[in-house]
Amino acid sequence: METAALNIENLTKTYKAWLGPQIQALKELNLKVDPGQIFGLLGPNGAGKTTLVKTLLGIVAPTGGAAEIFGVPIGRPAARRRTGYLPEDHRFPGYLTAAATLDFYGALSGMPRSERKAKIDAALDSVGLLKWKKVKTRKYSKGMKQRLGIAQAIFHDPDLVFLDEPTDGVDPVGRKAIREIILDLNRRGRTVFINSHLLSEVEMICHRVVILHAGEVLREGTIQELTRSEGEYVFCVRGDPGPCMGGIKALCTAVSGIDGGFKASLPREEDVDAIVDLLRKSGIGIRSITPVKVSLEEMFIKVLEEDGAKGGRP
Repeated sequence: METAALNIENLTKTYKAWLGPQIQALKELNLKVDPGQIFGLLGPNGAGKTTLVKTLLGIVAPTGGAAEIFGVPIGRPAARRRTGYLPEDHRFPGYLTAAATLDFYGALSGMPRSERKAKIDAALDSVGLLKWKKVKTRKYSKGMKQRLGIAQAIFHDPDLVFLDEPTDGVDPVGRKAIREIILDLNRRGRTVFINSHLLSEVEMICHRVVILHAGEVLREGTIQELTRSEGEYVFCVRGDPGPCMGGIKALCTAVSGIDGGFKASLPREEDVDAIVDLLRKSGIGIRSITPVKVSLEEMFIKVLEEDGAKGGRP
């Protein structure tokens, strides 16, 4: 069996306070990320996303539970050596060029000088910054700094890369460039763990996502699983379905006509077959049957509203 890139069991983090109540940022969290996935961590401000990433990287000590990176317990240097990290609000020394920045961070990761020098150009080229290698970072735009941050995170060729808000404050062109960098990383077999507020970006590239709220997992699954509107289908047909609409309506909780067909809400998945039978018996051709999808943003808001309606969370 392949070792999980991340395996988290009952992970808890409680921040003590001198005044007022303690803050439980993570509550017995259980999570698994398979190697080779682009994994998205979603949640509102204060959900515990950054605390989780910092705990996994050994920056913050957990209060309870356990976690492993490729089978090695977090906190050990051997676990961190296989990871790269782009913090949400990173700062590079403005007096360093891009090349000097990578050389500095490569040295911190223990890379030999000869290896650092040999890899700088390729790393900068991979993020579209090669022609800017000798320019000091204080002259960089937000998007350029983000791309340099990703280059820094992957410079030592880690197996697992944590990206905390990688496209925050970046314009659409820059977001597309960063998205392509992430996809290329994944094509080369790397596991990418993304913490982001930009749900549309996550929806485009992530294989699997989890929604975190108040330190707890509310929902987890693939994009397809999470964005499917349960029991709703669009039937595109050839011909007039009018003669059999009475039978179709009897199977549906709701049905509405659309151009070239109709949309039906069904209590059971097997009712799709019953509608197909009715259409065929009436001589109506079926062009397509498509499950209705909602956007990841719509699903995200709905999940948070449902959780809030249960009470106990802000």
